[in-house]
Amino acid sequence: MRFGSTLGLIAAGLLGAAAPAWPDRMRAELVGRYIWTDASPIFGGISGLELTPDGLGFVAVSDSGTVFEGRFLRGAEGQVTGTETGAPVVLLSHHGKPLSEPTRDAEGIALATDGSLFISFETRNHIGHYSADGTNWIAEDWPEAFKAFAENLGAEALAIDGTGRLIVLPEVPPKGGNTPVYRRTGERWEVPFTLRRDGHWNPVGADFGPDGRLYLLERDFWPLLGFASRVRRLTLSDTAIQSDEVIWQSEPGWHDNLEGIAVWQDPAGAVRLTLVADDNFLPVQKTEVVDLKLTE
Repeated sequence: MRFGSTLGLIAAGLLGAAAPAWPDRMRAELVGRYIWTDASPIFGGISGLELTPDGLGFVAVSDSGTVFEGRFLRGAEGQVTGTETGAPVVLLSHHGKPLSEPTRDAEGIALATDGSLFISFETRNHIGHYSADGTNWIAEDWPEAFKAFAENLGAEALAIDGTGRLIVLPEVPPKGGNTPVYRRTGERWEVPFTLRRDGHWNPVGADFGPDGRLYLLERDFWPLLGFASRVRRLTLSDTAIQSDEVIWQSEPGWHDNLEGIAVWQDPAGAVRLTLVADDNFLPVQKTEVVDLKLTE
């Protein structure tokens, strides 16, 4: 999310926000939080995250069109306690030149089974396909339907299902109402179903878990208090959403601007969620990593 989107959220909040409905019970517990720092002058703006199945290896993408790859260090409870990050990789266009505004605003990332990366971009809404380390451009997709997305509220949440189909959710529905879920099968995009939208909650990140379900990270903003976050767990069929439940939610201000989500399984078989915050390259915000453990 770019700075302009932050101002938009603040403006929306100042117009008045209803108190967020609280889930009947939490199905995930907080096990740790960590502030991620790095010596690289271009570090920050982390908006998308993918993890290896063991939750240790990571690849992340920033608003500046940069990929960071490395390894998380984890403590006894499975929480992130440190990072080992390689040199940043600046994404290239099909011309072989570094991406520049307005086409470099990367938001979501999905890891294919062959190790290659799919990255969603808003502002100029499209999907880029890159090699495993992000150094080589493979292809890009500019769906006709994405032209209706708002400039800074578009292709935010990206995931890839067990059959290799891409799932994209816009931050704000282009026509209001429920959120369309865009799915790519082969070269064809379709909207097999829509997702109920609750108040000011907007999709910002998504990932399929080892259980085959879609975990959706959503964000709300409260002026003077800060960001609130929640995670929805959805069971999908080819044509319908079979179940939809909020499994975790934070109070405004508990965490920073959480935008990325990665789902993995620990050695004991528990499903874990690792969330990351986009600091918008602002000194008043932090690249916070939050670890959750599902309890049911």
